[in-house]
Amino acid sequence: MQRLICIFALASLLSAQDGPESVIRGTKKFRKTVVVSGLAGPWEVTWGPDGMLWVTERTGKRIVRVNPATGERHTAITLDEVSAPGGQDGLLGLALHPGLLKGTGHVYAAYTYVDRNKAPDARVSDPASPYRNLYAKIVRMTYNPASGALSQPTTIVSGLPAGNDHNGMRLKIGPGPKLHLTTGDQGNNQLGNFCLPVLAQRLPTEKEIGSGDFAAYEGKSLRLNLDGSIPDDNPRLGGVVSHVYTYGHRNIQGIDFGPDGTLYAAEHGPKTDDEINVLTSGSNYGWPHVAGLRDNKAYEYARWAESKTPCSQLRFSDLAIHPDVPREPETAFTKALVEPIATLFTVPTGFNFEDPACKGVNYICWPTVGISSVEFHAAKAGGIPGWDAVLLIGTLKRGSLYVLPLTPDRKKSAGKMSRYFQSENRYRDTAMNPDGRTIYVATDSDGLAESASGGATTNMLDKGAILAFTYEGEGDGVAAPETAAARSQPPAASAPKPPRPAAAIPPRVTAKQAAAGKKAYESHCAVCHGNTMTNGTFGTPLAGEYFRSKWAGTSVRAFYDKSKTMPPASPASLPDRTYADVTAYILEGNGFKAGNATLPAGGGALNRMWIE
Repeated sequence: MQRLICIFALASLLSAQDGPESVIRGTKKFRKTVVVSGLAGPWEVTWGPDGMLWVTERTGKRIVRVNPATGERHTAITLDEVSAPGGQDGLLGLALHPGLLKGTGHVYAAYTYVDRNKAPDARVSDPASPYRNLYAKIVRMTYNPASGALSQPTTIVSGLPAGNDHNGMRLKIGPGPKLHLTTGDQGNNQLGNFCLPVLAQRLPTEKEIGSGDFAAYEGKSLRLNLDGSIPDDNPRLGGVVSHVYTYGHRNIQGIDFGPDGTLYAAEHGPKTDDEINVLTSGSNYGWPHVAGLRDNKAYEYARWAESKTPCSQLRFSDLAIHPDVPREPETAFTKALVEPIATLFTVPTGFNFEDPACKGVNYICWPTVGISSVEFHAAKAGGIPGWDAVLLIGTLKRGSLYVLPLTPDRKKSAGKMSRYFQSENRYRDTAMNPDGRTIYVATDSDGLAESASGGATTNMLDKGAILAFTYEGEGDGVAAPETAAARSQPPAASAPKPPRPAAAIPPRVTAKQAAAGKKAYESHCAVCHGNTMTNGTFGTPLAGEYFRSKWAGTSVRAFYDKSKTMPPASPASLPDRTYADVTAYILEGNGFKAGNATLPAGGGALNRMWIE
C-alpha cells in the first residue's frame, strides 16, 4: 500500500458556489493514505464482514476484495456479461447480505447488459448504438470464504431500464431484509436526450407488471424481495403494487440505511439543488417539476419534447430555453411531494451560470456539486468526536466530502455542513471502518473536476483509487499544504505542441461527412460532451474557448488519435471511418468550412492538416 506522509486538516475555504449560509470549514485533522490505485472505475466500496473492502469496478467488470492494511487485491468474480459503453453504466451497485459469513447470505450486484431477446429501445434510432438493447439487472452470487471467490451468478430481476445517462443503480439491503435499488431518469430532457420526456412521474400499470415490462421504473427507487419478486407490503401507487418504493427522482447515486431503518438518499440536481432526501414508502419527490425545494428559485421545468417547433429542429440549452418550449415554475406542480432535508446548493433566480473561470466548462462552476454517495455515521467510543449522527456525502465535481449533522430523531438536518478532503478528484463512494475513525473513499479513474486553481481539470489526482482518511484529532480548519510526496499520481506536464509543418493545410471535410459525423456524435458522444459540443457534464467542451485553447496549433492527426480513445470504457470500439466522420463534424462546428475533399480515416495526410 502506498502510504502518504502528509497530514491534512482537510478543510477548504468556501467558494462562491458553496453558499456561506450552509457550509463551514471542517475542523478535524485526518491522515490521508492511498490504499490502492489503478482500479478500473471503482464505483462501490463496502466494508465486508471479512474485514476487507469490497469494490465494484464499473468498466473492469470485476468485484474485488481489497485488504485495507496492505492494498492487496483479490478478484472475487469477473462478470463478462457486463456492458459498459459509456460513462454511467457497467458494473455498479453491490450489496452484502448480513449473513454472508454465517452460511445464510449472498452477494448481490446491479449492472447493465445487452439483451437482444428483448425489444430494442424505440427511443434509440441508431441500430448500431450500444444503447439500443441495453438493460439493467440484479444478480445473486454465492461466496466461498475459503477461496474468497464468488460464483453462480443468478439473475433475480432483469429488463430494468438503462441508457446512456443517469442510470442510478445504487444497491443496498435494508430491513426485512429487502433489496433497495435506485434507477435514474436516463438523462432525458437534457443534452443528447433532450427530445425525450422524463418518466419519473409515470407509474407502472397492472398490465406492464404482469408482463415484466419495467419501462415505467425510470426515476424511481425500488424495493424487492431477495429473490427479485415484489414484496406484498410495497406501496400501492396508481392502484398498482410493483417494485416501485418512491418516485419523482432525477438520479439517485447514493442510498444508505440508518440503524433505525431510516433510508437516506443522495440525488443529482440539474444546475442547482443536489438533494439529500429521506425516502419513505410511496412518496413523490417532485422531479422533473421540482428541483430541491418548491421555491421557484433558479429552476423551471422546460418540456422540450412538447415544443411547438419540432424538438429535433432545436438546439438544447438550459440557459436560454427556446420560446417554443413550454415551461413552468416549480409552484405550478401542486401534487403532494416530499422536500429534501438539505440541498447542495439552492441559489436565487438570476444566478450567473456562466462563470468565466470555467472557460466554457460551465457545469463545474454551477452550484451543484455532483452528489455521488451518502453514508450514515454515528460516533462510537474512540471514534470521531462530535459526529454523533451525521451523513457523509461524497461529491464528484468538487472532490470533497461534506458532513451533514442530523437532528436527534435523525430525520432532518441540524445545522451547517462541513467540508473536507477537497482535491482534484471525483469521489464516487465511501465506506467507514468499524473503528469509527477511518473513512475510505473510492475515486473515479477519469472525468472532470474542479481545479485547485479554479476552473476545470481532467487530470485526476488519484486515479481509480481507494483512499483512507484517518482521524487524528481536532484541527484549526486550515488545509495543510500538499507536498510532492503526498501525490499518488503527479500532475502530468503539458506536452509542448509540435512545430507547424511548412506544408500545413487547413482540415478538409465534406458536408456529407460532417452530417454523418453529427449522427454518430449524437449516438456516442453527446451524452458526455453535450449536444452543442459545449454543454456536456462529463466530457470537456469540443467547441468554443476551451477547444481553441487546447487544440489550436496542433495537427488534425493529434485530435483524431485522441478521438479514438473514446468512449472511455470502450476505446477504439468504433470503425475508423466513424471516428473520421465525428472529427469532421467537430471541425466543421469550430468554423472549418466544408469543401469537396473527405477527411481521411488515418494516414499521413492528417499530419499536414493543422487546427488554427
